Amino acid sequence: MGFDNKFDPKLNRRDILKGSIAVVGAAAALGLPFSSALAKGFPDQNIKIYIPTRAGGGADRLNRAVTSVWKKYLKTNFENSFFPGAAGRVGYEKYMGLAKDDGHELLFGNMGPEVLNWVVKAPTFDLNKFKYFAQIDADPGVIFVSRKSKFKTIDDVIAAAKKKTLNVGVSRLAHPATLGVMALARQAGAKLNAIPLSGGKNTYAGVATGEMDLGALPSGGVIKRSKNFKILLMMSHKNPLPSKTENAPTLNDHFKMSMPSLVAGARAYGIKTSAISDHGANFRKLEETLKKTISDPEFKKAYQKTKAPWEYVRYRGPEEAAVYAKGIAQIGKEFKELLSGKKS
Repeated sequence: MGFDNKFDPKLNRRDILKGSIAVVGAAAALGLPFSSALAKGFPDQNIKIYIPTRAGGGADRLNRAVTSVWKKYLKTNFENSFFPGAAGRVGYEKYMGLAKDDGHELLFGNMGPEVLNWVVKAPTFDLNKFKYFAQIDADPGVIFVSRKSKFKTIDDVIAAAKKKTLNVGVSRLAHPATLGVMALARQAGAKLNAIPLSGGKNTYAGVATGEMDLGALPSGGVIKRSKNFKILLMMSHKNPLPSKTENAPTLNDHFKMSMPSLVAGARAYGIKTSAISDHGANFRKLEETLKKTISDPEFKKAYQKTKAPWEYVRYRGPEEAAVYAKGIAQIGKEFKELLSGKKS
């Protein structure tokens, strides 16, 4: 659904002004600011979500779980558009170039790898004109192997990697899980070669077939596939799900490191900052209804159907999302050459 852009030739400037004055007058009569009066009709069309990955991935599944309930509060439907390419860059640039700023068009992405992508190469748009306003989950990165692998522990991996180079499948070079691999290699003096395989699906396939010696991805997908894969290391301060990960050790504890938690799955909704400044009432309605959605029992049921760990879900607002984005960018700068595919 969209607006009809054709103007009625019978309307003149005086008619248009009369209509505008009528709306302002109605707002004043109700004691509401002009934008609040307009927000009562928001949304008046479907809401479009730009997703900078392929359909069927973790972001797609989580967004569908959210919007299946969110539509109840907004009383509208959602349209998802997928823009894979350039490790997420295509989707963001499409959004910033094409999307309207009235709140009817949002972006849903994974902050970690996509912020790191900007560290490697600045985007074509002004980053100050885009803002994450709602983080939905926090899924730590992990190192994992096939159940058929000869490696049973992370120590087995490091011992072998000190003798020869091991290939590590990753979804993208610019990714928090890849950062964890690089930090571990530097700390342990191990030869770990991160190879981007363009998405989680290809990464699982590479590890399963033995083409990759091991892999590094967000933990949720690996946990869902625990019959085929085993987690050897968690990239977080503590293991949040020891019973579901065979009590896998953590990067900092096991290797005496002081890395921040490398949240590899930090999916969040973003919006143009002009939508917040120019259509504040619409934006507030998005925020308020999304908070209700995440606390709605129906959302928990929808999320659990994805088989991802419910423990990773928690609503985080703009301030917390900004702290995460800033932190991961700072870490990325330290490994910028490696994230660019260059050797240090």
